[in-house]
Amino acid sequence: MRRGRLSLAGQAFALQLIVLTLMVAVGAVLAVVDARRHSDVTTTREVRDVAVSVAEAPSTLSAVYTINPTARLQPVTERIRHATGMDFIVVMAPDRTRYTHTNQNMIGKPFSGNIDRALSGETFTETFTGTLGPSIRAVAPVYDGGKVVALVSAGVTRAKIGDQVAAQLPLILGIAAAGLAVSGSGSFLLSRRLRRQTHGLAPDELRAMYEQHDAVLHSIHEGLVVFGMAGELAEVVNDEARRLLELPDGEVRRSDLPTSMQQMSWGVVRDEMHVTGDRILLINQDIVSWEGRPIGTVMTIRDHTELRAVMGELDSVRSFAESLHAQAHESANRLHTVVTMVELGRYQEAVNFATSELQLSQALIDRLLNAVGSPALAALLLGKVNQAAERSIELTITEDTALDSIEPLTPQEMVTLVGNLIDNAIDAAAESPSGWVEVTVRHCGDNPEGVRAEPASALYVRVADSGPGMSEETFARASRRGYSTKADHHGLGLALVHRLVARHGGTIRTELDPESAVTVTIPRKDAQ
Repeated sequence: MRRGRLSLAGQAFALQLIVLTLMVAVGAVLAVVDARRHSDVTTTREVRDVAVSVAEAPSTLSAVYTINPTARLQPVTERIRHATGMDFIVVMAPDRTRYTHTNQNMIGKPFSGNIDRALSGETFTETFTGTLGPSIRAVAPVYDGGKVVALVSAGVTRAKIGDQVAAQLPLILGIAAAGLAVSGSGSFLLSRRLRRQTHGLAPDELRAMYEQHDAVLHSIHEGLVVFGMAGELAEVVNDEARRLLELPDGEVRRSDLPTSMQQMSWGVVRDEMHVTGDRILLINQDIVSWEGRPIGTVMTIRDHTELRAVMGELDSVRSFAESLHAQAHESANRLHTVVTMVELGRYQEAVNFATSELQLSQALIDRLLNAVGSPALAALLLGKVNQAAERSIELTITEDTALDSIEPLTPQEMVTLVGNLIDNAIDAAAESPSGWVEVTVRHCGDNPEGVRAEPASALYVRVADSGPGMSEETFARASRRGYSTKADHHGLGLALVHRLVARHGGTIRTELDPESAVTVTIPRKDAQ
């Protein structure tokens, strides 16, 4: 991706800083305006109180009736003016003649402004431009027995009010600067966190990454599930993972995964097989790290259902081929022996030796081909006989084994069912000194003795062995999807059998008496 541009965190910080600066500036202006308004209100109240106090003072009324009111009133009003912070206090006659003024040159001259309301007995305030400039002033009447004999005006200039507001500006600006510094620091820390979370990428880079990420997730043919290190909720689940694991739409938790996948290690996993309801899945898992710190796990899922079925058939064919190869090698040895006997003139012994083993082997082949209607099953059983013999285990196909059809199973399913049961039995029998395995495959209705109670016309498979067998609890665990008592089989043996039996509505059970055995019964379609 291209660099040299402002990251998302940088753009967010710059935008936040601009917005914060504007907000602080507007707040400061509003604070100044509010301070000015508050000063006006306070000044209006103060000038009114001073004017009324001076007008109601007995000394003011008595001074008005003297020959020289200025001589008595000027010192008093100046003293009050300094004490109250007024810019002027003017006492005047009803004809506007000033008795007092801050500027003594104005004494004796007429008062400028409206006094009609005061002459009518009302105390009022106004903003007026007088001899000292624009000011807020109050005018109050001086009464003598209900008659207005003089007026008192007190006021403060706008310039002084402005100076009072200006005196508050450092505090207002200081608070605004402190607020901007605190909010800017918080925005910077937030941008650092955002930069870590977005790895310093710019918005267009994040958009491109998301589009590519989304396209890849929906196009790959492997399931993908991503979990955080501590979270139970999956952060990413692609369409293929939902299909393979049969997950619902919406949020996916660890508990929604198949049971065997819930119990798997959450570290690194390589090519681990898991069996679900309808599939055989190959699981790989890696830990994702960033700057040396683990941040989650990525699980990839591949569907190996068809591949496993083909491999099962291939194993059966390979086993059969190997047994044929072994028989060919053994036949060559016997042929050399027969030739040598003939050269020695032992003709009858040569005939007896050549036909004895051949008759037994050919008899088994003829019996299986006649009794079992599926060539794949016959080849599997013959291969397993020789495979067991190589491990010094006697594998016997019972005399009542007979099948005209393997329905409702397909040849692949039949190979999976019988092959896995025999493999497990051979492994178990190998633990005993004189191991043996006995296999029965037939229809329940074909049992001439009628000993068992399975439904008529059901497919019946029984594999017994000389091994120790499994208890009901162990068998239940072994039949659980994905569980295995053998590390190298990845839990596919009985799990595959159990899945196949459940899919066809059959039953599977284990026996310990009189011998260790696993029995499977699958009803035929015409009996369901």
